[in-house]
Amino acid sequence: MLLEILGLFPSDFFDRSKARGDRQGRKVGLGLTNRSKSVPKPQNMASILQIKPITGVPSHLRASAQPQDPAFYQNPYPFYARQNMSHPAFFWEEYGHWCFADFKSVSALLRDKRFGRDILHVASREEIGLPAPKPHVADFDLTEKYSLLNLEAKAHTRLRTLVNRAFVSRQVEQLRPRIKQLAHELIDGFEENDSVDLIKEFAAPIPAIVIAEMIGLPAEMAPQLLNWSNRMVTMYMYNVTRETELDANQAAADFMAYLREVIAERRKAPREDLLTHMLTTDRDGDVLNDEEVMSTAILLLNAGHEATVHTTGNGVKSILESGLDPRTLFATPEQAEATVEECLRFDAPLHLFTRYTLEDTELAGIALRKGDVVGLMLGAANRDPNRFANADSFDPFRTDGANVSFGAGIHFCIGAPLARIELQESMKVLFERLPKLRIAEPPRYGNVYHFHGLERLMASWK
Repeated sequence: MLLEILGLFPSDFFDRSKARGDRQGRKVGLGLTNRSKSVPKPQNMASILQIKPITGVPSHLRASAQPQDPAFYQNPYPFYARQNMSHPAFFWEEYGHWCFADFKSVSALLRDKRFGRDILHVASREEIGLPAPKPHVADFDLTEKYSLLNLEAKAHTRLRTLVNRAFVSRQVEQLRPRIKQLAHELIDGFEENDSVDLIKEFAAPIPAIVIAEMIGLPAEMAPQLLNWSNRMVTMYMYNVTRETELDANQAAADFMAYLREVIAERRKAPREDLLTHMLTTDRDGDVLNDEEVMSTAILLLNAGHEATVHTTGNGVKSILESGLDPRTLFATPEQAEATVEECLRFDAPLHLFTRYTLEDTELAGIALRKGDVVGLMLGAANRDPNRFANADSFDPFRTDGANVSFGAGIHFCIGAPLARIELQESMKVLFERLPKLRIAEPPRYGNVYHFHGLERLMASWK
């Protein structure tokens, strides 16, 4: 069945750079001088930006790194190391807000209820100076309105409770045979070649197909689903132009129009899939409405695909560059689990997670106002030398393993159990089938910060 599905994909379907276009970096937050003289621009719901300028920051707490500078996004870890060794709580000039780089602070802040992804449940737009939504991205904003990524407090608990059962470990464990089958079939398709881009031909298809099948969407729609997804994800990148916003909004409108048709069909003829589960789950008379179901389905596809693809590419690169025998790293289920956790720690797929300050407070001696943005440096926390021995070494056998790559607290990634299984099974099959696998050309990371993933990973095995 999978090979028939893959036969429907155009040759560049999993070429993510083409789907997203030639994105340039965007500063999230202007310089202090510019921001203090400007009127806040309208926002889309993907943005969590510092609105009110922060002034009077001591020079020793200020740090500068251009997120769109290749020298930075190809290897941000020296910058992270400097901050962790000097001032892990620092003001990032390019973003215009405070950031926290050490593991202890990031882990605590992910759980701290004084901070959140949404602020309009505790403040008005006028109170914090939050600009009005952009009318030309209304459809995109509607997909974000009920997103688990953004909801807080009771609204988040309600929605997560209604969909969480499908993603608990005992449920996703049943998908191991299917993931293994997908990995084998994909390798069957390129094994006779001399080399391959593992991102396009291996890392990207597996999570896309798995989540589509879980939701219950037909196989022949897979290319279109990912097209919509990749166009929508551009809203989280730097230098978002009006043209990009219009295109992402159109993708969101088309995605929702399609889901409305499928939802109407499911209400008439339920099936054994996640979409039906979301439509029919009843918790004391509480059920999801169509907009909540659409937001959740879109989030699961977008987020479930993005992070797993980046982690697969980054992880395979880390393993091959380590000089370790890959087969020993997946020799037992326990070691496979440890290897995947080290991949997540060593080169995380998401490096910056922002939250609003929900009340006037103080943190690490820093006064934060209601509405101020804080940046949680996930990639830096995972390399904190005060938390990990030899933090900059890839060591799947370490005894102090941990990571914050999937977040923590109420926004801990709902798809983490599935992602871990996808990574464990797919990489195990890859290295078993291609024991001589090696990197064929120097890999380069994409200009997609705050995400962190390879543009492509050319590999050979003969």
